[in-house]
Amino acid sequence: MKTSQKFAAELIGTFVLVLGGCGTAVFAGGSVGFLGVALAFGLTVVAMAYGIGNVSGAHLNPAVSVGVFCAGRMSLKDLGVYIAAQVLGGILAAALLAFIVAQYGGTRGVFAANGYGELFQGATGYVNLSAIGAFVIELILTFIFLIVILGTTDSRSVKGFAGLVIGLTLTLIHLISIPLTNTSVNPARSISQAIFADNSLALSQLWIFILAPVLGAVIAASVYNAIAGKSK
Repeated sequence: MKTSQKFAAELIGTFVLVLGGCGTAVFAGGSVGFLGVALAFGLTVVAMAYGIGNVSGAHLNPAVSVGVFCAGRMSLKDLGVYIAAQVLGGILAAALLAFIVAQYGGTRGVFAANGYGELFQGATGYVNLSAIGAFVIELILTFIFLIVILGTTDSRSVKGFAGLVIGLTLTLIHLISIPLTNTSVNPARSISQAIFADNSLALSQLWIFILAPVLGAVIAASVYNAIAGKSK
């Protein structure tokens, strides 16, 4: 596929991920709860995996692209293109969500931002997690996510089920960590929400949700190649 096609696919896919997942959290979180939000993120990944996966692989996430690159499955040029498309797609979706909130006179507050501790103070169901706790859980969950992604997309794996398995894994990850960090494992998703959140802590805490997922992905690529060997 041409670079422009991959860029467009990743932009659209990440736009849908943020719109579907974060949109559910912003507009319906109080009704569907953590389970509903977790399912929304998982379902958007499934939809985009089968919708645009044949064009770009449907990474929808800079950490995923970094992991795929470190595993030796994509070029440095494509890595830059993917990350740019993902961040832009996420920001465009967040801008749309912010616009819709304004149309009914709502306030953005935390929006669907990632964070820890004080950011969610008083919010029902959230725990008062420390910064190191947030870093560790995001690193570990991204590591797990990338192990699943690298395994299911390995050329030696059974074909046709990767999108479903990856979506279900993301749902599980959200069920574990929404009460802890609002679940990132995706820097593009985190950047998009921090930009539009009214709470300034969202931006000051953002570094964790960029660094931890990327580091988790790098470690996962190394571990996967060590235990499974590079796919042909």
